[in-house]
Amino acid sequence: MYLGDLSLMMLCMLVLVVCVLVGVAFLTLLERKVLG
Repeated sequence: MYLGDLSLMMLCMLVLVVCVLVGVAFLTLLERKVLG
């Protein structure tokens, strides 16, 4: 396995985690706006 592939995989995982966090934060804000 090359270093480029490893860094690319790490980058993809990082992007995935950021997307999940943004989605959860967005849903939480939406829920607060609806309930509040």
